Amino acid sequence: MPFFSQTNLVRKEPMEGFAGRFATGSTMTSVTWTVTAGAILPEHAHPHEQVAHVLEGEFELTIGNETERLGPGTVAFIPSDVPHSGRALTECRIIDVFHPVRDDYR
Repeated sequence: MPFFSQTNLVRKEPMEGFAGRFATGSTMTSVTWTVTAGAILPEHAHPHEQVAHVLEGEFELTIGNETERLGPGTVAFIPSDVPHSGRALTECRIIDVFHPVRDDYR
């Protein structure tokens, strides 16, 4: 199915403070997150390439040894297997796209 509506996607909260709506295609996974202010994204790495697009709010993201404060309209590219972490400075809405598919997010 090529079209999805946020209202029809399953809502999951795989980490405290990170509620997402998940859509999976044949080679990618897209997640639209609502993130609670103060929520922490623990440092981790995965084999998936990731693109993070901040729609609303401010999120501090560390990729490798670089830390940036991201706001609406900013995009971050996270390469495969690079450690990254972050925290929501305010309530946020963020879209993440992963390639290849995140089986753990199905």
